[in-house]
Amino acid sequence: MFRDLLNKKNITAYRLSKESGVPYATISDLCCGKTKIEKCAAETVYRIAKTLGMTMEEIIEPHTHYRQSFDLFRSEVCHRVKGLGDLDFLIEMLNGNAAEDYYARGWYPEALYLVAMVDYLSRVNDIPLCDKYNSLRGSKLQKPLFPSSLRIEAKVLKDDSLLDKAIDNAIPEFARFNIIEGEVRDVC
Repeated sequence: MFRDLLNKKNITAYRLSKESGVPYATISDLCCGKTKIEKCAAETVYRIAKTLGMTMEEIIEPHTHYRQSFDLFRSEVCHRVKGLGDLDFLIEMLNGNAAEDYYARGWYPEALYLVAMVDYLSRVNDIPLCDKYNSLRGSKLQKPLFPSSLRIEAKVLKDDSLLDKAIDNAIPEFARFNIIEGEVRDVC
């Protein structure tokens, strides 16, 4: 991810090292992921940020996101839809970059869940699909992602047919991404 920043700023690791005064070994370790920018000394981050024409926060912020459980994420998205309403949620998603940001971080379930929600809400509200997410629509999780409550129930009851039934009844827009979602409206 740090290497992507250097590519975006069109600067080599060597040049960043020379211009910032930060040892090349440190810059190299950041580029290969051996060192994390958020663990670097403030002076190091300051020198890098100044050389790149950025603030320290802009350098560190993309690396400090806490990843919550998928079930909590899913619940928060459903509550957001309920709170905003379908159309305002769609507008928020189309004006923002949340799905793309999650995907860039490698948080594929979250990214694809948001795209599935956009596609689902578009269908039920008879709105044509936007092309903003076309690059993500060809993606799919390797294995079905079930709500943890359903996985637990199937395990406790020793009844995998519950998982099969959930797959059969999944909302198509979610199932396309291998996300098993049966109900997005039933939130407290």
